[in-house]
Amino acid sequence: MSRTNFDMLLQAGCHFGHLKRKWNPAMAPYIFMERNGIHIIDLHKTVAKIDEAADALKQIAKSGKKILFVATKKQTKDIVADKAAAVNMPYVIERWPGGMLTNFPTIRKAVKKMANIDKLMNDGTYSNLSKREILQISRQRAKLEKNLGSIADLTRLPSALFVVDVMKEAIAVKEANRLGIPVFAIVDTNSDPNNVDFMIPANDDAKDSVEVILDACCAAIAEGLEERKVEKADEKAAKEQAEADAVEDKPKRTRKARKDAAPKEEATVEAETEAPAAE
Repeated sequence: MSRTNFDMLLQAGCHFGHLKRKWNPAMAPYIFMERNGIHIIDLHKTVAKIDEAADALKQIAKSGKKILFVATKKQTKDIVADKAAAVNMPYVIERWPGGMLTNFPTIRKAVKKMANIDKLMNDGTYSNLSKREILQISRQRAKLEKNLGSIADLTRLPSALFVVDVMKEAIAVKEANRLGIPVFAIVDTNSDPNNVDFMIPANDDAKDSVEVILDACCAAIAEGLEERKVEKADEKAAKEQAEADAVEDKPKRTRKARKDAAPKEEATVEAETEAPAAE
């Protein structure tokens, strides 16, 4: 069963592309027609691509890996933040920090710096600082929180990138390609889909368009996380059952061993009593 349908995408305005003069020829297979100088995206292909991307995202989430959402466009960043946070995934909605993937250890140092500032606040060190120093540190903390707060829990490189507008997030896509990280993206008619592993042809400017696609993808991620949770619970139950069975079988094995040993002990005693008589 499809995660979306033609009517849902049509109502959200996913079919509106860019002006014909701004198009990228690589998007030709996904363009249905041109109307009033604007390209119209083939939503039947969009539905198929959403299902393909959602299934892949589900498997990544099921394996316990992280997917980093990237959207710095003003009209879409709040939606991306809400949807990503709902499935406990990291996201970047402010300026993309250059080298975030290719120079990940440096980014982690900045995140640790934020944690150290929090530690200073909690252990009372702040009381020994001047007002000017406190103000400087607070400003630094606010800046770090704004840019890196949403990736504070990302302790290793993400296993995939989900991008809204590959042209605006070109640096993020290049870094992911360089490291071999799969890229999922909403790709409009003015963008190049060749650097994207799982592309979804759709309007990447409209709020409703981005929201309906993210709903489908995040629902798939939630399913993957739930299945992982169920599998872990089943494994734990099976392990506990195996341990309980082992404990229960131990007395039985001990009793059986004693029972088997009893005839041998009797035979040994008889042999020892008959030995002197033979002499």
